[in-house]
Amino acid sequence: MLALIAGTGALPDEVVGHLETKPIICAMEGFTPDKLTADIVFPLEHLGSFIADLKGRGVTEICMAGAVKRPQINPSRIDAATLPLVPVIQQALMSGDDSALRAVIGILEESGLTVRAAHEIAPALLPQLGCLTNTQPSDGDLADADRAAGILRAMGTADIGQACAVSKGQALAIESIFGTDWMLQSLTQRPDAGGGVLFKAPKPDQDRRADLPTIGPGTVSGAVAAGLTGIVIEKGGVIVLDQARVIEECDRLGLFLYVRERAN
Repeated sequence: MLALIAGTGALPDEVVGHLETKPIICAMEGFTPDKLTADIVFPLEHLGSFIADLKGRGVTEICMAGAVKRPQINPSRIDAATLPLVPVIQQALMSGDDSALRAVIGILEESGLTVRAAHEIAPALLPQLGCLTNTQPSDGDLADADRAAGILRAMGTADIGQACAVSKGQALAIESIFGTDWMLQSLTQRPDAGGGVLFKAPKPDQDRRADLPTIGPGTVSGAVAAGLTGIVIEKGGVIVLDQARVIEECDRLGLFLYVRERAN
């Protein structure tokens, strides 16, 4: 049996829409999904009890999908089942995003649960290789994507960001803790004539079972507002939400969407 720990955003609902059997929907207190109704809502201070509850219900697999911010822990709420996990939880909350997710995955796996990626249980979330739009990238655009891939590799060593914008070989912006939408918004006042690509990919050594980067229709409108000419994503590494609409919007707005091979 599968349980989905659903955060905010469009991804949890889209994952469920691709499944033949509805999973048990779970959510951490304060980060309930936008569209789905959670069967179980748990505070982080009761993580141990939550895991025991899932196993008691016959759950053997867990998928994590959606956005969750780092919560504040109330020591007075920590229950007996969670107390042994506190050192790991504290270390996770002080680590970078990927390190924190690895710690959570480790807790779940050590309890006997199998953690599965959203794109593993719903493979249609990942688009195929090549250009998906009528507008095609130029040689200059592909060169900017190569440059962007190198920038992301360097960012990945510091466990920050999964996106950047590059024009004519120069970095326009890199993704920070505020996310891709904020980064694109910061480019709406750029002083040049526009152009360039948005590039998204996972961090080089990222555990791809959680926090895989995503794009959606909002990314397309954000890229246009930022003056970019297209979006390049890594094959097998970026989820496209509402894929048909994303391609339709790109075609309507004259943007290209290109899926490239994973960088070495």
